[in-house]
Amino acid sequence: MSKIKHVLAIAGSDPSGGAGIQADIKAISANGVYAMAAITALTAQNTRGVRGVQLVAPEFVTAQIDAVFEDIHVDAVKIGMLGSPEITLAVAEALARHHAQCIVLDPVMVAKGGDRLLSEAAIRTLKERLLPLATILTPNLPEAAALLDEPELTDPAAMPALAERLLALGPSAVLLKGGHLSGAVSPDYLATVDEGVWLEAERILTKNTHGTGCTLSSALAAQLASGAEPIIAARAAKTYVAGAIAHADELHVGQGQGPTHHFHALWPTGHAPS
Repeated sequence: MSKIKHVLAIAGSDPSGGAGIQADIKAISANGVYAMAAITALTAQNTRGVRGVQLVAPEFVTAQIDAVFEDIHVDAVKIGMLGSPEITLAVAEALARHHAQCIVLDPVMVAKGGDRLLSEAAIRTLKERLLPLATILTPNLPEAAALLDEPELTDPAAMPALAERLLALGPSAVLLKGGHLSGAVSPDYLATVDEGVWLEAERILTKNTHGTGCTLSSALAAQLASGAEPIIAARAAKTYVAGAIAHADELHVGQGQGPTHHFHALWPTGHAPS
């Protein structure tokens, strides 16, 4: 009997459960992989917005990562919110020291309202120290613009060239997410050193999309941990997230932008909490 694989998620906490570490654990678990977590930040937030952020001391982030790697085999790593140059450097150094494999880097840099979540110094550290370690980088279009210091792309036809410029920063592959574009289709583009492929899904009209980026990157890490090649893993993760969004309105969580339904394929109809 094959043993269950393990994914370590490194990210901030969302007490409302829709994004961050909570979404990571749900998505990894729903994709059949054992989830572990190292927390970089505590947030006070709900479905209507973020009220406050308390960053974890970099040395304690390191201690969490070390504790996991020294005891448990880590098949893949998902990185989300980092918050500061010091935490970014601490994560990069720890992962390099432990020779971490299958690293999915979700560069949580720009809030949905457009505000920068990482300083210029933190972005510089991420580019110099973390991007070369990444197996797959998963930016949305505002994050891609911030990484390349250029205007945000508005034409989906330009996504392949943008993905290539991101690939030149050091990751082994780039999954560029086009969810910020308008249209009936939500286009993502995966670029590797050998090829590029479009991953498209019907755009689903719902306000309940909180945590989709966290969910996609975590599902992708779980698929990589299970042995899938990047293109197969990305297709499976995209399909999973599309299903989670399609079933999001079965949940009744909060009064704002609710979460996706991470367990849509596992819970029987009518089992969703109210």
